[in-house]
Amino acid sequence: MRAHRCLVVLIGLALAASRLVAQARAGVPTAVIPGAKVGGSANVRVLSHIPMGGLEKVADLDIEQELARPYVYVSQLRERAGFQIVSLRDLGNIRTIYSWRIENIELHRGNLGWGGKIGRYFKLKGRYYYAQSFEFGAGSVDQDLGAIVFDVTGLPDTNTIKERARIRAAGALGGFHNLVAYKHSDGRVLVFTTVRAPRANIYDMEKVIAGQDGLIGSVPVPEQPGGSPLRGYHDFFLGYDPVTHQDKFYGAGAGGYYIYDVTKPEDPKLIASITGTSGVTGGHTITPTPDHRYVVTETEYQYAPLRFFDLKPALDGQVKTISRPIGAWNFDWQDLPHNHEVRWPYVFVSSYEDGLSVVNMMDPTNPYTVGYYYTCQCQHEVDYGPLMDPPTTSKSVMQGAWGVDVRNADGVIVIGDVTSGFWALKMEGFDGWNGHQWGLPNMSSAQDWDNGPEGAPKPQKVSSSR
Repeated sequence: MRAHRCLVVLIGLALAASRLVAQARAGVPTAVIPGAKVGGSANVRVLSHIPMGGLEKVADLDIEQELARPYVYVSQLRERAGFQIVSLRDLGNIRTIYSWRIENIELHRGNLGWGGKIGRYFKLKGRYYYAQSFEFGAGSVDQDLGAIVFDVTGLPDTNTIKERARIRAAGALGGFHNLVAYKHSDGRVLVFTTVRAPRANIYDMEKVIAGQDGLIGSVPVPEQPGGSPLRGYHDFFLGYDPVTHQDKFYGAGAGGYYIYDVTKPEDPKLIASITGTSGVTGGHTITPTPDHRYVVTETEYQYAPLRFFDLKPALDGQVKTISRPIGAWNFDWQDLPHNHEVRWPYVFVSSYEDGLSVVNMMDPTNPYTVGYYYTCQCQHEVDYGPLMDPPTTSKSVMQGAWGVDVRNADGVIVIGDVTSGFWALKMEGFDGWNGHQWGLPNMSSAQDWDNGPEGAPKPQKVSSSR
């Protein structure tokens, strides 16, 4: 009996040791803060964790969708303003292969601002580019710098990475808080950006790379009673609707959320709005389902859940605005979710303190959690104030998982955690995504850079002088 007990203890110790070894190889911390949230659901496993400089050094991230180009671009904040490129070529040995920072960072330190905020890759005329947004404060040498565009076609040879253009927004100082690269149905590659003004700017990237200004128009924020003249959009989503044959812009900003027809991006038309919602004075993030009927929305304050809205009454012309959600979800009522990616029926959420959360919204009136992993590995409301500008010492739940992205080809999930760095994860049973598998359009944040949006008519040749 004693020998049996010893054997059980030894087996337990061996299993524990093997778990620690596996965690160490994946870069998962083996020492945690007392009282921190750690671990995750049994169906989510860690592929890799790469620390990237500590608190408030990592922001959002973007993953290339082609397996032949296994790269993730991770934006970096504050004095590390710039980005890193992580290679997923070997999922058993995920590693950083390139790091870039803004020159003369000391000249930005008087009012540094966010630094490198968010970036997006795109493909144009057979070449691959990465646009990194920046936000530097008033008085900085780069207070008008919105984004820098790099040619990354030659990866994995990092010596071939070259800066190609800088986008400046002199009329709206403070940089680009967000940007989205979109393959428009007319064949153009467009980048939509937030500015500190009641609009989103639209840039033609062929013109930008050719050395031109590239600004072709903007999407307005509908005027709100008592609204700030500088309050604009925070996040947005671009997607093509094959039923209505419209390129649609989903914007989260002052007063709520707005859907525009940007089939002619120089002349946007408002389709519908979500305003007057209890608890929502401004939108943060909005993402539609592949059929464009439902949207998942976030607004930025503690205890705020993700809200789910049915757009059908507005799209059918029955009402002009939607005000009541049909469903809501939060992982922990004390916290709040942040950004999210929709891969129907799943919503992948970067949930600040609660790390990665995966939500099933097959029934949007009753969404529920199906998987999670605590990437922050931090206590609730640790005594610092991340995501403040400038940083404060007040308590905040806005620590942890900030950005999330999903590779459709194989289901790899990546997280940018403002506290702990970069994470790559997999959820059991989710080995990739295509909307057709669910009887829906194959529409997500991932773009088909070669063919354009699915269901769109083939564009005529676009003149570069357009």
